[in-house]
Amino acid sequence: MWKNRTIKRWLEVIPGFLSWAIVLGLILLAIVNPVSCAVIIIVFDFYWIIRTVYLTTLLAMAHHKLYRQRDKDWLSECRKLKDNSALSRLKHLVIFPVYKEGVDILRPSLRAIQECNYPKDKLIVVVAFEERNPNSRENALRLESEFKDKFFRYISTFHPDGLLGESRTKGANATWSAKKARELLKSENIRDEDVVVSCFDADTCVEKEYFGCLTYHFMTSANPHQASYQPIPVYNNNIWQAPSFARLVEISSSFCQMIESMRLEKFVTFSSHSMSFKTLVDIGYWPVDMVSDDSVIYWKAFLFFKGAYRVVPLYITVSMDVAYSSNFFKTIQMQYKQKRRWAWGVENFPFLVNGFLNEKQIPWAVKIRRSFHLLESHVTWAVWAIILVFIGPLPLILGGTFFNQMAIGYNLPKVTGLLFNFTFLASLAWIALSRIILPPRPKEVSWMKNVVMILEWFLVPFIILILGSLPALDAQTHLLLGRYMEFNPTHKSKRMV
Repeated sequence: MWKNRTIKRWLEVIPGFLSWAIVLGLILLAIVNPVSCAVIIIVFDFYWIIRTVYLTTLLAMAHHKLYRQRDKDWLSECRKLKDNSALSRLKHLVIFPVYKEGVDILRPSLRAIQECNYPKDKLIVVVAFEERNPNSRENALRLESEFKDKFFRYISTFHPDGLLGESRTKGANATWSAKKARELLKSENIRDEDVVVSCFDADTCVEKEYFGCLTYHFMTSANPHQASYQPIPVYNNNIWQAPSFARLVEISSSFCQMIESMRLEKFVTFSSHSMSFKTLVDIGYWPVDMVSDDSVIYWKAFLFFKGAYRVVPLYITVSMDVAYSSNFFKTIQMQYKQKRRWAWGVENFPFLVNGFLNEKQIPWAVKIRRSFHLLESHVTWAVWAIILVFIGPLPLILGGTFFNQMAIGYNLPKVTGLLFNFTFLASLAWIALSRIILPPRPKEVSWMKNVVMILEWFLVPFIILILGSLPALDAQTHLLLGRYMEFNPTHKSKRMV
């Protein structure tokens, strides 16, 4: 046990050490040898140009898939299948882990499920409250009075505080509620393998065809119990009311998930997702002591099935709230904390590598490839904006007159300008694609907001400065120093219901 803890601690150091080594190493190199630093920056700029084109292409392809499938009647598609015997016995278990979110946040999410195009007698809804919230019982009663009889079963659970071995995380609450739901399933003689579980954030509103789409992919997938099912998260619930800064950040987050859905080798569950309930039980539920439960559950299943586990992308959206506060600076702070919590997914790296070291049946090629992908994505996240924005100009600033008269000193700003031109062209494509997933403008919102939502893209450089790499570097530094983060839920603004 001591040996495992020591190995885990060393693995926790690696991402932050690499990120800081790259940043500080390039700064030192810019001081002592600006020519070498400039060469590295030029190579990195060209790499980022290629990467920008590649990722924008993937984004356009994902948008095309989403557009083609958005009006499909998935329930009818299920009924057309040759072997649709599973349709009659399949149940959907939906879990909403809740902490401070009030009725105004939960009610639209529950209504969205109630209004979906799927038989309600196939749906079991669990609203999982935290007992430490003094308003949880009152909120539960209010929601039960509205939704108790709308589904096959509707239950409220109350997760006790301070259970042995648990941290105050969403995963601990979700696991408690899933175990309570299993007791209900047993009392109804429903088998675990006949249930698909969806774990949603409290503000998640599904599209009308979500459960039909999920059912179709579950029924048509090879080895459906060895897969998670990931919809496209968008932040449309309050996007017309949110300030420009917050809106742009969340649109970018949605785009990143759309891009990841096209890279199946690297695709991992994020936020609201679904999976076989039997698999969830077999792998021991969500972790009760980790913040990044929505991604680590994928890695738990990956290890359990010896690498034979995947994520199936669902080209259908689930909508959540844009996180913002009462003023600009509070919104920046809220967005920063949210992105730092997402970046805390770096804790998956020591978890995964430690699991690989103890798992002999997974091929070493798979272990090395998946470990590298995970590490590279987090290190790149932590350094890319710092290199482009802060370190890029340093050779010109520190190189002096002699450096600026050299060919490389002459070409460095030209390459950087080429990068920004490509970024500008990519931004035009992103602007056009963002309009496709935008919900209709509410009547109370002025038409001028359409113009504002185009012009606000000029804020992208500012967003890159604040939220590009700093939250990820912050999270990795916490892990490097052994200062473990606690789950910090994002405050949800009140919605019109």
